[in-house]
Amino acid sequence: MEIEAFGIVGAGQMGSGIAQVAAISGLNVVLNDIDSTAVERGIQTITKLLNRGVEKGRMTEADKDAALGKIKTSIDLVDMASVDFVVEAATENESIKYRIFKELDRICRPQVILATNTSSIPIGRIAAQTKRPDKVIGMHFMNPVPVMKLVEIIRGLATSEQTFQTTWELAKKFGKTPAEANDFPGFISNRILLPMINEAVYCLYHGVGTRESIDTVMKLGMNHPMGPLELADLIGLDICLAIMETLFEGFKDSKYRPCPLLRKYVETGWLGRKTGRGFYEYN
Repeated sequence: MEIEAFGIVGAGQMGSGIAQVAAISGLNVVLNDIDSTAVERGIQTITKLLNRGVEKGRMTEADKDAALGKIKTSIDLVDMASVDFVVEAATENESIKYRIFKELDRICRPQVILATNTSSIPIGRIAAQTKRPDKVIGMHFMNPVPVMKLVEIIRGLATSEQTFQTTWELAKKFGKTPAEANDFPGFISNRILLPMINEAVYCLYHGVGTRESIDTVMKLGMNHPMGPLELADLIGLDICLAIMETLFEGFKDSKYRPCPLLRKYVETGWLGRKTGRGFYEYN
């Protein structure tokens, strides 16, 4: 099926980024969230990034206007009845995702693929909430979406080959490089990345080094563009904790146990850049 209309559930950092790349690629986009404040914030984020693109000569003013004109906002999932493909980009919470997929399964036409941008939750669990498990797949974009080239494509046990191929080609249409992963907690990216971040938090917790020293070692010694604590603040410490909990629950292996300091920061509301305080302070 040719994809012309594209839906996104969740207008936060990831959802707005996905909407931006979809609109630039020429698709008609429906960007949905729970209220008008959330979707307007998403549109403001997209507009700001497109303006920056114009300022840097990466696109024209006409290109920017054309992309924004492709995006329709929505606060009712019923609006997804008109789309050909949906990506869910809600918060990393199983019960929220399950509710969304049950609703999408009821609203969307039978041939519509339902993808999730989950960072770690097994695709099979999400697919089991629907009557179309063959059309449920993981489409895990990296943050920030407009910049990062990778999209992790994750098959559930029941995902059909046609669903996989359609999703793979859509990622390429967005100018991304897809990589295939099988359905295990954390997939490839976060099964490797988050334990590294968690271990960096343990280093801070045990007093092995300061936050600056830990990040400097990984940037200059391992040639990482960002230190793990800086990266955790960018991702969101609540998201990091949720992924570590999914890994720990899925494998029952102590090496995936979230660091108590990470949990303490989340409980305090220090979630990183989005709250102005994580391992670093942000104005």
